[in-house]
Amino acid sequence: EKLARKMVAQAMADGGWILLQNCHLSLSYCLELTELLTAIEINQNKETPVPELNVMDSFRIWITSEPHPNFPINLLQASIKITDEPPQGIRAGLKRSYAWVTQDQLESIESNQWRQLLYTLCFMHSILIERKRFGALGWCVPYEFNHNDLVASSLFLYNYLYTDIKKGISWKTVTYMICEVQYGGRITDDYDKRLLNTYGEAWFSDTIFNKHWRFYEGYTVPDFKTVREYNDFIDGLATNDRPEVFGLHANAEITYNQKSAREILATVLSVQPKEGAKLGGETREEAVAKTCTDLLGKIEAFNKSDVKDHLRAQSGHPLTIFLRQELNRMQMVIGKVRTTLQTLKLAIEGTVIMSVELQNAMDSLYDAHVPEQWKRVSWPSPTLGYWVDNVVKRISQFNSWLTKGRPRCFWLPGFFNPQGFLTALRQENTRKNPNWSLETVALRTEVTKYTNPDSLHHSPEDGGSYIHGLHLDGAAWDKVNGILVDPPPKVLFFPLPILRVTSINSMNPTSDSRAYSCPVYKLPTRTALNYIFDVTLKTDETSAEAWTLRGVAALCSIY
Repeated sequence: EKLARKMVAQAMADGGWILLQNCHLSLSYCLELTELLTAIEINQNKETPVPELNVMDSFRIWITSEPHPNFPINLLQASIKITDEPPQGIRAGLKRSYAWVTQDQLESIESNQWRQLLYTLCFMHSILIERKRFGALGWCVPYEFNHNDLVASSLFLYNYLYTDIKKGISWKTVTYMICEVQYGGRITDDYDKRLLNTYGEAWFSDTIFNKHWRFYEGYTVPDFKTVREYNDFIDGLATNDRPEVFGLHANAEITYNQKSAREILATVLSVQPKEGAKLGGETREEAVAKTCTDLLGKIEAFNKSDVKDHLRAQSGHPLTIFLRQELNRMQMVIGKVRTTLQTLKLAIEGTVIMSVELQNAMDSLYDAHVPEQWKRVSWPSPTLGYWVDNVVKRISQFNSWLTKGRPRCFWLPGFFNPQGFLTALRQENTRKNPNWSLETVALRTEVTKYTNPDSLHHSPEDGGSYIHGLHLDGAAWDKVNGILVDPPPKVLFFPLPILRVTSINSMNPTSDSRAYSCPVYKLPTRTALNYIFDVTLKTDETSAEAWTLRGVAALCSIY
């Protein structure tokens, strides 16, 4: 900051330009700079200006900063804002990449392989950036790939081909350096790394030198000798890219459009007035009070004495310990909900003071959203109705488990900790087999032909369990042939039949190369915190890599 003050003072006196970078790391100085610029503006309008605040007309301050909630709003409003965002679309991305490529760079290696590899690299760079717009189908975690990644990768290709092109290309080396080191260095999720390696293995091979090969219909690998020819070719590409170009299904475009629409509607809803005006003869407070009464009737607490008796009768099993943990968390949610609803009714009546937390809860209930204090002890949900329905189903499953014994088929989305449930299954099977060790026991899954849990008359004979409630995102399931297939048009989520989960004494079970290892997540947000386990899904003659590019996953909750 001391150096910045000195440079700003010098630029004010000389009429120079000054660049202050990464100002989000020094917000205190940004406040000081705001006061300085305000004083300069006031000083210019005085009849007798202060000499120390006189500046030359050519004086300019440039500021770079990442978005920050505490950035001084006055400084932001007084500035001319410039944003640098990646271009939208593959065509625009390729145009930007080839604006950097020079003729000397193309001619640096006298080989068509160099030129075609450089174009393939630029195409993949655009693909990786554009996949982000498809949300979780594109990347589990959004990454900020930039021009530096392209420059570093192209420099590696140049050095590698310049020295070893006569020996032939080691595609394993090229794929590893680009997908694991250059671009892969940014990736933190294992499934995103699997996706990137799938692109590398598909596109960095001898097949790209075949003149009939193409990324997708209309997207070939050209071989020109001038940058101008490449730019003319890029100008002829489609403006709007179909999801199939990325390896995704056509339904992915609907997912993108829905995501954009939700963001707009959420913004519109957030600026709506929240007065207590009457709508249809009912005030805002009356509507919320009626909602509170309705929810109190639906969400009832467990009888602690009965719960203890039932748990004692089922004691001695890992799943019973898991059930006790789930009930404790469910009791916490129910207690928080009922306390909020009861206190809010009293606040509406005027018996107690309406606190900020109660006011926020009333606003959320009126807008059919889940109050934040409920989310903190439970799980996120887009609407209040869906959340309440989830609570009722969980209570029903736990009550049935307590009174009727272990269910024949478990509703996996109804657990706070589904990983704990699967661990308890492994523990039970390990105890049944004295020669097994928990460290070497793995889960094996199989998709059954059953879709209705009521059609099951007994649990699996091999000591496993049935689970249901999962939905496929990015694919559908053929119940007749038992394989993954493309989803029907406009069907974004497809229910997966009941799964049979068993344990095997092997940490590295043999797998079919055509079987797809499908990750299962608790929520549509595919982060490591929401990851549960992998489900093995059979495919047809199509390789598993095709479903990797589709971003196929199984979800416990589709909202």
